[in-house]
Amino acid sequence: MKHALLPLFAVLVACADPAAQTNSTATSSNIYWSDGDSGRIDGMKFRLANVDAPETGGVGARGGAKCEFERELGFEAKEFMVELTRNADLVITSNSGADRYDREVITLSANGQDVAEAGKAAGHLGDWPHKGRRALSKKPDWCAFRAD
Repeated sequence: MKHALLPLFAVLVACADPAAQTNSTATSSNIYWSDGDSGRIDGMKFRLANVDAPETGGVGARGGAKCEFERELGFEAKEFMVELTRNADLVITSNSGADRYDREVITLSANGQDVAEAGKAAGHLGDWPHKGRRALSKKPDWCAFRAD
């Protein structure tokens, strides 16, 4: 008798044994991007580790964009991530635990490519290194990239 349906999402969590792996590489069709650096995977809230994406929230709103240009960049970043991960084999390659918003801070690969690195290379994400919950630098100033 066949096993129940395989999980839609293959998870590889870095833990005490760095050689630990999963045997499944199933494709997840259940990823939602809130913006270019966070969302939900199979219902789990996540944020990509050590990167920042421009905000898509309203200018002046709490946690929103600082200027309209940032919002535009934010929607472009989100669209890039949606396309990068659409129908891809997704693997969580590390999990640093929850942030202050109760999102799992992860590194994620899509078809073997690090999602954050791809977003940075395309200019949609910026470096924002952390040590635990403490930021080691200021968030990127996305409005400063505006060409007047």
